[in-house]
Amino acid sequence: MAQISVQHLCKYYQVHHKEPGLAGSLKSFVRRRYEMVKAVDGVSFEIQEGEMVGFLGPNGAGKTTTLKVLSGLLYPTSGQATVLGFKPQERRKDFLKQFTLVMGQKNQLLWDLPAIESFLVNQAIYEIEESQFKRTMGELTELLDLSPLLTKQVRKLSLGERMKCELAAALLHRPRVLFLDEPTIGLDVTMQVKIRQFVAEYNQRYRATVILTSHYMGDVTALTRRIVLINKGQTYFDGDLRGLVEKVAPYKLLHVIFRQPVSREQLLDFGEVESVEDIEATLRVPRGRTSEYAARLLAAFQVDDVTIQEPPVEDIISQVFQEQAALVAATV
Repeated sequence: MAQISVQHLCKYYQVHHKEPGLAGSLKSFVRRRYEMVKAVDGVSFEIQEGEMVGFLGPNGAGKTTTLKVLSGLLYPTSGQATVLGFKPQERRKDFLKQFTLVMGQKNQLLWDLPAIESFLVNQAIYEIEESQFKRTMGELTELLDLSPLLTKQVRKLSLGERMKCELAAALLHRPRVLFLDEPTIGLDVTMQVKIRQFVAEYNQRYRATVILTSHYMGDVTALTRRIVLINKGQTYFDGDLRGLVEKVAPYKLLHVIFRQPVSREQLLDFGEVESVEDIEATLRVPRGRTSEYAARLLAAFQVDDVTIQEPPVEDIISQVFQEQAALVAATV
């Protein structure tokens, strides 16, 4: 049985619209005008134990709303969702002890106290035995290098240090399911890498199931193979990340360093020219014929280096949503 099962999940809101000024307030008092917002509108997917899945979409697509429903923070309007065999909205004690929700923009640590004090609070909340608490704290301290941070006031920690402590606090009870909503937002590149390494290590050590939302494609490509794309509350794609790249971008990139400067005109017969600057150039070539195009370049020019690259995942995701938006606009 899938650890997470979502079938035709919907979450709708009624949003009140008020015109500006006193007249708008009086009109709103007499007769309110509402608009139905479909935050999630028929999303379906299943995730097996130990999978790490990227849950992607533009702002307002419904990602965080879906995670809140799966965490039991929101009741679904319709559809079915189960996590570890539980209905999240019932918020049973056994369910609450087996998952965690980490939101990069939300804090659970007590601001004026050292992080270790929040950890002790969580130990009491989750009823963690002392022996297990010490063992888990030791593992998390080692993995996240927490030793110099535990006795500092949370307010005095940097953003990256605080995020490491937030993750530790969320994982003290060794959850089997992790919902990670923008866990590296605002962090520098070095700290992003450390957080990714930690999540990967936790997944391998405990076979935890992970749903990750992030606008940093580095998080997604480093941690997940499968992605679920949603837009306007609906599922657009569910499958292998590489498969999406091959579907949307039937080309690869040749990055070439020549021995002498070249012009755009000289390269027109060797693929679609993306950029040319002095001795460097990037060309789009058909995915199935990259070796042929590379060989032709080597035969025609003096080349110091040539590399074959996949197009950036950010560009692929952006292209997917641009095409979908254009399709919707054409049908209106």
